[in-house]
Amino acid sequence: MYTLYGYWRSSAVYRVRCALELKGLPYEVSPVSLIANGGEQLDETYRALNPMAELPTLAFVAPDGEPVALAQSVAILEYLEEVRPEVPLLPADPVARARVRQIVEGINSGIHPLQNLKVLKELTARFGTDLAANEDWIRHWIGRGFAGLEILLGRTVGRHAFGDVATLADCVLVPQIYNARRYHLDMTPFPRLCAVWDAANALPAFQRAAPEAQRDAPK
Repeated sequence: MYTLYGYWRSSAVYRVRCALELKGLPYEVSPVSLIANGGEQLDETYRALNPMAELPTLAFVAPDGEPVALAQSVAILEYLEEVRPEVPLLPADPVARARVRQIVEGINSGIHPLQNLKVLKELTARFGTDLAANEDWIRHWIGRGFAGLEILLGRTVGRHAFGDVATLADCVLVPQIYNARRYHLDMTPFPRLCAVWDAANALPAFQRAAPEAQRDAPK
């Protein structure tokens, strides 16, 4: 059994939920609010688990009995792929695997950090930006990244982001589209991304992983 430390609306945590659900791996969620008390990820108790004070963290006991706390969403996704290869989220062909990872990293490195909560807080603290300015910043960087991804998916898309089976690309792209919709980005220029969103969310695994389906989501 895995324990996933996370926040219902964190897109990095959302990625891991998608993979766990697709692979049918048992897990329980331990909520860590990014909002309450200034951010529970900053508490000493959580920092002992993850010194970077970030989400997610996946905790489990290794086969040798050693307790493990694994952080960084992409590292967790790769770990899950290795321990549950019979439900693959990466293609078998090396070039195809690299293409999926290219989509993953385009989001993980190129889009997500620029709209992260701690970046927005720093913008406000250093430069006095208000909520409207921060949301405009978010839309700018997501839109810029999506423009490239829309072209890239023209070479890879089937029913899902890479072909007709869900992969790690969908696990990372769907949460990023969720963020785009949350901040009211016009998705009209991105029909391929919208089609991937629709196909993924038709699957029970993605429905179970959705933010509003989590027990710490506001009711």
